Amino acid sequence: MTYNPKEIEGKWQQKWKQSKIFEVSEKSAKPKYYVLEMFPYPSGKLHMGHVRNYSIGDTLARFKRMQGFNVLYPMGYDALGLPAENAAIKNQTNPRQWTYDKIAEMRTQQEQLGFSYDWSRMLATCDPEYYKWNQWIFLQFFKKGLAYKKKAKANWCPSCGTVLANEQVLEGKCWRCKNEVKQKEFDQWFLKITEYADELLKDLELLKEWPERVRIMQKNWIGKSQGAQFKQKVKDLNIEFETYNSVPQMAYADTFYVIAPEHPMVETLIQGTQYEKPVKEFVDYIKKKKAADKFNVETDLEGIFTGRSVQDPLGNGDLPIWIASYVLAEYGTGIVKCSAHDERDFQFAKKYKIPLKAVLVPKDSAKRKKVENFEEFFREDDGIIIEPKEMQGKTYLESREPMLDYLEKYQFAKRTTQFKIRDWLISRQRYWGTPIPIIYCTTCGTVPVQEKDLPVKLPENAPFTGEGNPLDKVQEFVNVQCPKCKGNAKRDTDTMDTFFDSSWYFLRYCTPKNGNVLFDKKIAEYWMPVDQYIGGIEHAILHLLYARFFTKALRDTGCVNVEEPFTRLLAQGMVLKEGEVMSKSKGNVVDPGAIIDKFGADTARTFMLSVSLPEKELEWSDQGAEAVHKFLAKTFEFIEENANKISLNEIKEKELNAQDKLIISKTHRTILSVTEDMKLYKFNFAVHSIMDLVASIRKYAENEPKKEILGFCFKTVTLLLSPFAPHLTEELGQKLEFKEMVSVSTWPKVNPDKIDAEAETGEEFLEKIREDLQHIKELAKIEQVKKITIYTASEWKWKTLNELKTLTSPNFGEGMKLTMKIEEIRKHGKQAERAVKELSSKIMEIKDKPKIEEMQVLNEGKKELEKEFNCLIEIKEETQAEQKHMQKAGNALPFKPAIWME
Repeated sequence: MTYNPKEIEGKWQQKWKQSKIFEVSEKSAKPKYYVLEMFPYPSGKLHMGHVRNYSIGDTLARFKRMQGFNVLYPMGYDALGLPAENAAIKNQTNPRQWTYDKIAEMRTQQEQLGFSYDWSRMLATCDPEYYKWNQWIFLQFFKKGLAYKKKAKANWCPSCGTVLANEQVLEGKCWRCKNEVKQKEFDQWFLKITEYADELLKDLELLKEWPERVRIMQKNWIGKSQGAQFKQKVKDLNIEFETYNSVPQMAYADTFYVIAPEHPMVETLIQGTQYEKPVKEFVDYIKKKKAADKFNVETDLEGIFTGRSVQDPLGNGDLPIWIASYVLAEYGTGIVKCSAHDERDFQFAKKYKIPLKAVLVPKDSAKRKKVENFEEFFREDDGIIIEPKEMQGKTYLESREPMLDYLEKYQFAKRTTQFKIRDWLISRQRYWGTPIPIIYCTTCGTVPVQEKDLPVKLPENAPFTGEGNPLDKVQEFVNVQCPKCKGNAKRDTDTMDTFFDSSWYFLRYCTPKNGNVLFDKKIAEYWMPVDQYIGGIEHAILHLLYARFFTKALRDTGCVNVEEPFTRLLAQGMVLKEGEVMSKSKGNVVDPGAIIDKFGADTARTFMLSVSLPEKELEWSDQGAEAVHKFLAKTFEFIEENANKISLNEIKEKELNAQDKLIISKTHRTILSVTEDMKLYKFNFAVHSIMDLVASIRKYAENEPKKEILGFCFKTVTLLLSPFAPHLTEELGQKLEFKEMVSVSTWPKVNPDKIDAEAETGEEFLEKIREDLQHIKELAKIEQVKKITIYTASEWKWKTLNELKTLTSPNFGEGMKLTMKIEEIRKHGKQAERAVKELSSKIMEIKDKPKIEEMQVLNEGKKELEKEFNCLIEIKEETQAEQKHMQKAGNALPFKPAIWME
């Protein structure tokens, strides 16, 4: 039968659907395993990044099922957000219809790829049944003081009268009307994630199975630092402000201040001075540059003097206040004390000729002179403090704590802890999001919607003009009765950031259809935490941090008992084509639908997993996909053609010959290696091990194979290949008369006693001899070989190898010390020295190989070699060499016989 993916795949997808074999319950005696991919935004057709992500997850889920786990593997859609609203504006449609159409498209393709989701748990965040619980969570946070409102700036398009997301601002202009965008303050809702900053940082230590780079990214984002807080007064103005210094030991080097262009104090500093006009122009220029995304905060150093200064209590005189482009208003106080010992401050001061002072110097006198002349920047751990005198002679590291004590003692500053992380702004002035469940009453003030009135649904009749917030224009939505006094009131028309939706969805999957509670606590405790979470590195900070925050906050409301949502994290690499990330603009996009049509889903899945490790980048190759397709087709046809020649009965041990034992050994070794590779997510290694096994089985099948052994081999290949190519293997399982579907069959178990390392090494040895013979023939340009003599190594050389096996690296000197103690080896003089040199140089390759009877292996393979090279072959021990061959024969080594070809 010819391999027909389209026919096979459709057939088994239907059978899986009808049998509901992937639906699970917490009522199981099996150990649980929760596999989850970051759920997708329903943009319609899948891209190759999706296919890779889901293929990784599905392969793992299938493997764990076959290993005997109760696997929860759900799918849903992160369905609210800006793209649907933009599509509604562009196409004059409702974002709801657009979104559900895209979900249907995406689900169809996911089903075509054979992903084994429990579809009974599917959710979409745009369903009122889901976002009702967003609103419920918000109300709990509001009660605990974790949700609050304050003024914050946003991108504002005066022409459209609407707030814009960052991605809607292009070159500083509105994406729709192309007019200039301004920054405008609004009352907006925040979540107090900072209240959990310390715990979020500390508990990164619990996440031992997360990639180290992700933990570092989160740690840096939280940005905890301890330092000194200074309170300063602006000269000639009744203004006090605070600054934070994370390197207090450099305090005596501070010679100027920098303040963020957006800082509210700027206007007061310059008001009525000669600097007012140029400073305002500079601030506008920087804001436009940032809005246009043409500003690099790390490298762009631009500034202007405000005309104001601060008298330094540490004795450095009046310190000027500059506005600097690189200062962030939202970090610390938005004002920074600056010195020669911060690299950006140093470069900024040099550019604008601001005086500097060095208080940390290197030990080297020549280098010290350069540092004191400000010819080069310096801040190193072993640098020496020269001021204040109380710290003189201490190193940069040694002086930190004493300097903090000193500054506190003399009341120059106070010791404090700062975090870089800021509270999470969740307000969005858009339609397609979760309505914020708050009502404003002129009598009662801010009033939460009562829980019994949830969900607050999005109105159907909002106008999508692109101007203003659509919700503002739906009067029956805006104008409501106050829940407290029953008087006239107005509903909040902001919607929530879509990160809110994805910060707890993994909990909802535990009981997605329960309309009475957020999720069933007991069932959530059974499934949570997620054992394996899979997604892109682009979500390494915000999404994962918000999900961790929600888990801890919901724990504190009594909803759940877990500390962290995801035990293990895999951040999969990008899919490239011709060395670049796939994108429509580059014209290098590969359509998964076209690949499925041409090769089938099993090929797409298997190829994606066979090329590289999941966390590495993957280079798409049409030729590679075609090669995988050929392997699958040939494997299918080979097993299908021989299915009537096999038996699944028990193998009779007494009747086994050397070739039987060898293929049994290889099969068990493959079970062992593939199982270990699957556990470590080395899917590419696993696929190639299966390919090698299939090649060995083909070879075995050519020479009167035993039915039971062939049956054992076919069954093993079918099971091992199942997580990668599930449709093909289900079809093979049916032909091999499996008692149940392969997808829920038991993963094959390795029997270590059946692994014959000597037999496998012997086969490998024989294959290497074949390659060497071919190489010699080609090198010597011999058209027809007359005779081949193969000389095996003497026993003393095997003893030499045995002594060298204690070496931990290729070390000739150590090898000589080990072997020359033994008279039997030493007596061979120069020949022994040469053997030690050769064997020690490749000891790491051969030290774990078992000793084999080379004469026996060669004699068993002699007939086949003679047939291949069409000549007589003699096998001799090197000591049996005739005179003219003695020098050549003397070069024989274990695993490397000497060869004479005529």
